[in-house]
Amino acid sequence: METQSEESRELSQEKRGCLDCCIKCLGGVPYASLVATILCFSGVALFCGCGHVALTGTLTILETHFSKITADHAMLTDIIQLMQYVIYGIASFFFLYGIILLAEGFYTTSAVKELHSEFKTTICGRCISAMFVFLTYILGVAWLGVFGFSAVPVFLFYNMWSTCAAMRAPVTSLPSSLPSNESICVDMRQYGIIPWNATPGVACGSTLLEICNSSEFYLSYHLYIVACAGAGATVIALIHYLMILSANWAYLKDASHMHAYQDIKSKEERELQDIQSRSKECLNSYS
Repeated sequence: METQSEESRELSQEKRGCLDCCIKCLGGVPYASLVATILCFSGVALFCGCGHVALTGTLTILETHFSKITADHAMLTDIIQLMQYVIYGIASFFFLYGIILLAEGFYTTSAVKELHSEFKTTICGRCISAMFVFLTYILGVAWLGVFGFSAVPVFLFYNMWSTCAAMRAPVTSLPSSLPSNESICVDMRQYGIIPWNATPGVACGSTLLEICNSSEFYLSYHLYIVACAGAGATVIALIHYLMILSANWAYLKDASHMHAYQDIKSKEERELQDIQSRSKECLNSYS
C-alpha cells in the first residue's frame, strides 16, 4: 500500500511538473506579435492573390471590349505583367519579414525574459530593434499608398456597375429629353488606362450591359474589393507591429539601464566587502 501511494505521488508530481512547463511555455508566446503576424499574412495573401487574378481579368476585358488592337495596349500589358511580378516579390518579402518580426517578438517579450533569468541586452540588440521600428514605419506609410491605389480600380468598376444598374432599372415613363440606353457609354480612355487612339475605347448600351454581365467583370470587381480590404488589413497589421516594436524597444532600453545599475551596485558591494575584510584583518593584526 505504501509503495502504491508513493508511486501515485510521483505521478502527480510529474503531472504537475508537465503542467507548469506547459503554462510557462504558453506564457512565453508573444500573443500580440502572433495576432499581428496572422493579420499581416492574411492581408498580404488577399491583396497579392486577388490582385493578381483581378489584373488578369481586367486585361481580358480591355482586350475584348475596349482595345482590340494589340499595339494600342502593349504598354498596358507590360505594366500589368510588371505589377504581377511585383506582387510575387511583395508576397515573398512579407512572408520573411513577418517571420522575423514574430521571432523578434519571442525574444523581446517580457514573458520570455521571465523564463530566462540571465537576460542581458546589448547595444547591437537595441540597434536591431530600433531598425525594425524604423523599417516598419516606412512600410506602413508605403502600404497606406498601396491601400489608396488599390481603391482606384474599385472606383472604376463601381462606376461601370452603377451605370449598368441604372440601365437595367425599369422606367415606366421615359421622357423624350432623356437619353436612351444606347447613348449611355463608359469611356476608358478618359481614365488614362488605354491611349486615346485605342479602338473602340468606348462601350455603350448593349455592349456595356454585356460587359457587366460577363464573368470576368463580376469576378474582377469582387476580387478588387477583397484586395483593397487585404491592403487595409496589412496597414492595420503594420500599425500593430509598430506599437509592439516600440514597446519592446523601450523595454530593452529600460532593461539595459537596470543592468547597468545592478552592475554598479554589485561593484560597490564588493568594494565595501573588501574594505570590511581589510579592516577586520588590520584589527586582528593589531590585536
